[in-house]
Amino acid sequence: MKVADYVLERIRQWGVHRVYAYPGDGINGILGAFERAHGDPEFIQPRHEEMAAFMACAHAKFTGEVGCCMATSGPGAVHLLNGLYDAKLDHQPVVAIVGQQKRISLGAHYQQEIALENLFADVSEFVQVCTQPAQMRHLIDRAFKTALTTRGVATIIVPVDVQEEKAVPAPPKEHGAVYSSVGWSRPRLLPDEAELHKAADVLNQGSKVALLIGQGAAHAADEVVAVAEKLGAGVAKALLGRDSLPDDLPFVTGPIGLLGSKASDEMMMNCDTLFMIGTSFPYSEWLPDEGAARGVEIDIDGRMIGIRYPMDAHLVGDAKDTLAALLPLLETKQDRTWREKIEKDVRTWGRILEDRAGQQFDDAINPQTVAHQLSPLLPDDCILTADSGSATNWWARNLKLRKGMQASLSGTLATMGPGVPYAIAAKFAYPDRPVIAFVGDGAFQMNGMNEMITVRRYAERLGGRAPLVFAVFNNQDLNQVTWEQRAMGGDPKFPGSQDIPDVPYARYGQLLGLRGIYCDKPDQVGNAWEEALAADGPVVLEFKVDPDIPPIPPHIMYEQGKKAAKAGLHDPDRVDLAVHGFRQKLVDFYEQLPGRDRGSE
Repeated sequence: MKVADYVLERIRQWGVHRVYAYPGDGINGILGAFERAHGDPEFIQPRHEEMAAFMACAHAKFTGEVGCCMATSGPGAVHLLNGLYDAKLDHQPVVAIVGQQKRISLGAHYQQEIALENLFADVSEFVQVCTQPAQMRHLIDRAFKTALTTRGVATIIVPVDVQEEKAVPAPPKEHGAVYSSVGWSRPRLLPDEAELHKAADVLNQGSKVALLIGQGAAHAADEVVAVAEKLGAGVAKALLGRDSLPDDLPFVTGPIGLLGSKASDEMMMNCDTLFMIGTSFPYSEWLPDEGAARGVEIDIDGRMIGIRYPMDAHLVGDAKDTLAALLPLLETKQDRTWREKIEKDVRTWGRILEDRAGQQFDDAINPQTVAHQLSPLLPDDCILTADSGSATNWWARNLKLRKGMQASLSGTLATMGPGVPYAIAAKFAYPDRPVIAFVGDGAFQMNGMNEMITVRRYAERLGGRAPLVFAVFNNQDLNQVTWEQRAMGGDPKFPGSQDIPDVPYARYGQLLGLRGIYCDKPDQVGNAWEEALAADGPVVLEFKVDPDIPPIPPHIMYEQGKKAAKAGLHDPDRVDLAVHGFRQKLVDFYEQLPGRDRGSE
């Protein structure tokens, strides 16, 4: 057995059965070992190393297991970084295995020689070079233990000549040798008892409690609901907590922030107590003003506790266990006025979304319509992914998740490009579950189109048993940045940077042998979704959408409104912006009229 064979055997013992990787001579030894491994672990070949890292991150997000990716030395290693930073910033366990030049050539300014330890030092919680075979056992074990414990990235660098050496499964019994084992268990982490009582006092004294949850609450749904019911609170969700709680609960206000709901905003701006659970939502302008609300927070990472809003009680612990310990200390609030207001605001927001999605303009589909009409068609147990862009607004607002669904995107890094590889990795992990990706045309041109080749290569694995749909929003504009230019920079759209070519995405999918569906008519959106979800193979579903539908924030801040108005005076799309924006905002006023809410009757 060579070291390369041992690497694959050891990671298999750690539960890795699929490695996302791109070949190169820096990992030639390991490539040979993959052939001898007979598919376990399996080598999955994307079109680019960055995609391999995104897929490893997505595997971790959707399965709870360690994701694994691999790349050659030099440029291949560099290409991994963006996807690994996605894992680092979203706290996902990923192990990266990277090749390096032969030991004899290191330090000679050799071809593709890069100081990989320095390169991966910031993105990794653990990074180490294997300089001799007896190290490999404990390096792999420490990498996995570190990735799981820190919920981060661990990197192992293996020179190509080490890969070819004879494996040493057990180091020699001598001074300096280390003996490690496969195995790890999740700790039960609870906060100090006195801090629990302090938290309960704060929450019991509050009359208008607002919960904000993130991905850290994903396994604590029942406990979150029980706390919300006792406290008469509403629950807003950060984007990474999109699937932590179903949207069909009447007190779930939906997303928060620039992409958020009016119901979440109303709750945050009027609460007297903020309870954050498993989230590092960073935008202070969408949280209560300092001093306006008392605060309690649960986070498993003590480094992150109380750094987003001044807290009165800091509960460092696992969300599920901490909430279970906190619940007996909470008093049931008898006055439900606050809860009734929250539920009314949720109903009002639902009507606003429906009315906005129902508006149609001259020549292209309202993008809100695309998401809104999909929502009731979502298959049970589906997995939803999104890229970064204006389509993310509609993914966050208009899709109503039910129990059992999963959803994720690049939350903290907010990079372009992961929507498609996330969907591919989700489908590899769960071939019997429907998977739907929302992707803007900018992100699809950046790398999503290339990954359709990957989809074609593995089409029999990725299609047939359940839908795999890549919904592309074609508006020929890098739309999210265009709106940011207007609202944050006070500048009109600059076509030189924002316009992108019109590409026939559905036909491109057909060219590759995939199913391609094109829709440019508002009254055909529902039919297009039904056709895509009924297809027996992967689908590229292209919608020709209007770039001038504004992603109106829950409340328009003075400075942003002033800048947007200034930009609009000289914007090349100023007429459409004025008409579309006025009609969209008019819905808000209409839905606030007396008698519109029938939810309590």
